[in-house]
Amino acid sequence: MGWWQVNADTLARSRFVLSPLAETFACLKLLHAEVAAHPGERAWLDAHLPGYRRRLADDPVTALLVRSGLGRKWIADFLTPTPREGETFEEGVARIRSARPDEARAHLRLSLAGPLPAALDRDDLPRRAAALLEYVWTRTVRPDWDRRRRVLEADVVARIAQVGRGGWAAVLDALRPGTRWLGDSRLQINLHEYPPRRLSGAELILVPVTAQRHGWVSWEDEDAARYAVVYPCAGALADDGARAVPAALGALLGPARAGVLVLLGSPMSPSQLVGVTGQGLGSVGRHLRVLLDAGLVERRRAGRSVLYSRTAAGEVLVETVRGGCEAGGTASGASIRP
Repeated sequence: MGWWQVNADTLARSRFVLSPLAETFACLKLLHAEVAAHPGERAWLDAHLPGYRRRLADDPVTALLVRSGLGRKWIADFLTPTPREGETFEEGVARIRSARPDEARAHLRLSLAGPLPAALDRDDLPRRAAALLEYVWTRTVRPDWDRRRRVLEADVVARIAQVGRGGWAAVLDALRPGTRWLGDSRLQINLHEYPPRRLSGAELILVPVTAQRHGWVSWEDEDAARYAVVYPCAGALADDGARAVPAALGALLGPARAGVLVLLGSPMSPSQLVGVTGQGLGSVGRHLRVLLDAGLVERRRAGRSVLYSRTAAGEVLVETVRGGCEAGGTASGASIRP
């Protein structure tokens, strides 16, 4: 297994970072795999796969680059520069475009675990990779970035609350498949046999993405050493389809309040609800009070957080309305919005 030696100072300074480039690369991986984790991803793939396939069919060199760079056990490093706090997509993709061609080819040999195909023995690979990511960002991520950012922010809120309840070990154990805290300052990052790395004095960042089930790791050793664990955010947050509000429920409670009730199929804090819905904290608080008074949600304290979830009555209401919509063939088809 691969693991990092993380001293106490590095762990104490670690933080969460949102990255438009990491989100875009996660979407590229999803388009490449063509396998959805939930109905929301299935709808997204149905909408964007045809255009992506046409894009690669028109550019066979880039198509081969993607297949080679997304290796079975290792992603070509130049495709996943370590995210930086506050970095825009344009700033991030510029780092990919400026990668040295000889290094890009070396990274591809590593991801392929073998020789480089003759068609990829060229100097424009970084430019081609950057152009493809710009296509994915422009066509599939940027139009929906505000919603995605709210989901990612809500995930960060949940993880920070988890640190308060169970410490960093509880958070690291639950980040992504193959990642867990081993004790003795060791963080397992995957199940592959790679030499351990020591992060003393380095910067450790945790980066959530919505469109990915496994995530990846990356690091930079130049100047100040920086390490990143890119992980999938909680499924209940990532699944846009799971947050669709039935039209009848919206008519009964009001769309915004009905949206809060739908989200509370899984326990969430008011801050998470603010992040996902885009509503203000005051509005979310008013909806929660009404739903509490109606007996549709309940609250409980978890450490320093207060979590809300649907009661049995709330479950019956949501599922009955959903069942009625499915039987009648009508639903709003809309996801929760501010």
